[in-house]
Amino acid sequence: MAVETITSRHNALLTHLRRLASSRAYRGECGEYLGDGVKLLDEAIKWRAPLKTVVVSEGVELPALPDGVRAVRVSGELMRSVSPAETPQGALFTAALERPALPEKLDGGRYLVLDGVQDPGNVGTILRTADAFDCGAVFLVNACADLYNPKTVRATMGAIFRQRAYVCAPDELTALLRASGVALYGAALRGDTTDLREADLSRAAVAIGSEGRGLSGELLALCDGTIRIPMSGRCESLNAATAASIALWEMYR
Repeated sequence: MAVETITSRHNALLTHLRRLASSRAYRGECGEYLGDGVKLLDEAIKWRAPLKTVVVSEGVELPALPDGVRAVRVSGELMRSVSPAETPQGALFTAALERPALPEKLDGGRYLVLDGVQDPGNVGTILRTADAFDCGAVFLVNACADLYNPKTVRATMGAIFRQRAYVCAPDELTALLRASGVALYGAALRGDTTDLREADLSRAAVAIGSEGRGLSGELLALCDGTIRIPMSGRCESLNAATAASIALWEMYR
């Protein structure tokens, strides 16, 4: 396997990586995204992510790569100049950005909807949890954090290569759910609110809103029912990733 060595911080590839890390628009334009870390690279290889380029620091062993993947070695200083992480983990990679179309019908039983969840770490953690609890798919509506933000990708711990996730509009989502016979429950308080433990979630999608505003009025109006997570009266709400984890566990259980 041929390995290039780059020594200039102004190299076109390194400039490309910095832009992938910082710009959602650029990621969309290029059809590529950036991942960082040796562990995440191992997961990408294991799950056959569509890798394009791999960059490692001096002293980091380069794993066996699929044919056609560009392999590059740089100094630790250059890695620090290009890595999106405060403490670089010795490896970066780019992969083709995938935009799967919505299926015509859903054949599973458990789904999660994120409504305006804008923190990349939360979105990544939720994908990781959805993968752990066999969630059929995660749907992102109303300007959620980018699935391919490096912080999102890192927080998934490899789940991004396995967990189905779709970005869509609320009306597209509800049309799909109704065509599939899947009920939509919103995590919100309303006249029809049911304790999470008592709701029939055997074939359902649960919608989680942002921490700041909760579910949007648009999505809440489309919900077949609402649920609440029982908690101490001292607490008003939960972190979005925590609320999603509890809902996913209850559906899985």
